[in-house]
Amino acid sequence: MTATLDLADIQGHVLRAYARFGYPTGRYVFLNVTDAAAARRFLTDILPHLTTAVCWGEGKNEMAPPDLAVNLAFTYQGLKAVELPRASLMGFSPEFAEGMKARQDILGDDGVSAPEHWDPVWRDHLTRRDKDVHIAVLLHARMPAPAANTPEAIALAFRLSQQRLDQGLRWLRNLIADSGDGVTILGGHRGPDGELLDYQDVQTVLENGIPTAKEHFGYTDGIGDPVIAGVPYDADRVAGRGKQMDNGQWEPLAPGEFIFGHLDEAQEYPPAPLPRLLARNGTYMVYRKLHENIASFDAFLEREAAKAYPFEGGKELLAAKFVGRWRDNGAPLVTAPDPASKKAFDQRFAAASAQEQDKMLSDFTYDQDMSGARCPFSGHIRRINPRASLELGHQPGDPPGSFSRMNGAFDTPGALANRRRLMRRGLPYGEVRDRSRNDGNHGIIIMLLNADIARQFEFVQQQWVNYGNDFHAGNDKEIILGNHSADTRFASKAVLQVEPTGDQVPYLLGGIPRLVETRGGEYFFIPGMTALRMIARGIIDPT
Repeated sequence: MTATLDLADIQGHVLRAYARFGYPTGRYVFLNVTDAAAARRFLTDILPHLTTAVCWGEGKNEMAPPDLAVNLAFTYQGLKAVELPRASLMGFSPEFAEGMKARQDILGDDGVSAPEHWDPVWRDHLTRRDKDVHIAVLLHARMPAPAANTPEAIALAFRLSQQRLDQGLRWLRNLIADSGDGVTILGGHRGPDGELLDYQDVQTVLENGIPTAKEHFGYTDGIGDPVIAGVPYDADRVAGRGKQMDNGQWEPLAPGEFIFGHLDEAQEYPPAPLPRLLARNGTYMVYRKLHENIASFDAFLEREAAKAYPFEGGKELLAAKFVGRWRDNGAPLVTAPDPASKKAFDQRFAAASAQEQDKMLSDFTYDQDMSGARCPFSGHIRRINPRASLELGHQPGDPPGSFSRMNGAFDTPGALANRRRLMRRGLPYGEVRDRSRNDGNHGIIIMLLNADIARQFEFVQQQWVNYGNDFHAGNDKEIILGNHSADTRFASKAVLQVEPTGDQVPYLLGGIPRLVETRGGEYFFIPGMTALRMIARGIIDPT
């Protein structure tokens, strides 16, 4: 499918996972609109500083990467606060209008993840309208090239990135003051030692002062983000990230799965508000702050590994089963299903070029693992993106326990999963000071981009993360993100399958604790640049 995207009209946050482009630190600031006219002046002032999706480099129509990437998004209440016409507001989806807290039952935000336990910035508006989150300003700072390839030089370059972030916050504060205080910064983000901050800090996890691609559980992260048609800097990253075709090749996904005003995988335009220019090149962003229970994770892993895989390398094998990838370099289990094959994978990986390494991590299917013997049906990457593994059935004449693909039901093998894909942005936050404790300030800020919150994010969260029927796993939840119950009467489990033709017995992974807790979040709309100019001028006309 060919597609032409106006990169200058799309905000950079939509098409770039900034960390991959050398932006290892970020700061997210949330604003409340106190005066509509003054808020529109603020929008007018910040518009020239926003980062678009245009290519970075030295060629034609390219620009140098900015030291500070700046992007902006609105909640539904924020669009009301800057006085969008009612007819335009009515065109946004019901789930966006309701907001994340109203959708807690669908999302499984219960128990310790319920909104009453969220950070004050996401909780206080329940009783005070002047605490509503209206606008998000997302700042990401570029790390300069180190003076030398030494740990000391790399650590210094990282600190310079943090300094640029500090300068960016000062600039934003001044911009708000100069525009007439039409917006105020909302405090209430939990920080280190229980302090409350006026912003949410994020950064890549450091090892000895050096940035890594890890998150706090220890997994290499950010590997499988979708690739859509029309993005030049993703053209070589389609294998394993686009959509599977019948001929075994991969093609980019249709842009309309993620960006309004473009055709989606059903060859339709996603539902969007009027006028068309308000929606075009915009998208919905799901923002969630997820706390990671490090002590529970480590204890559960140690306990179950001693029973399930009591051999050298067994602990890391079980950790890989939780996610579907090995922790150290992200090797997929379908390619490296055991310690011996992982060793062989690592040898090939070390000798490969960067492009070949990327393909080794992403270019795989579940065609040879339909039983879940390698990557469990409750593993993270299988639940989030099952690829073509859901479109299966037992055909007449097949051996007992085997599966084969349904014939002729879909134009592409992964058609069902392609309508549920999510672009992922965000970074870890905090520092793990003591792995023997669950408290502390550490986790991940995840921002998921999609054109249809209900069909994409909410479906995946409700039906694939917190329920397993589509995977022939009953009500088994996804191991890492599932809202596992603290009530032992309803303890979560997952089945680690084995090869159907072997003589091993499946292992029941029982009593899974809640490994991740929701600490806040909201649904946002990221407008295109043309729409932002119209909003700033107050000239939105849905007729």
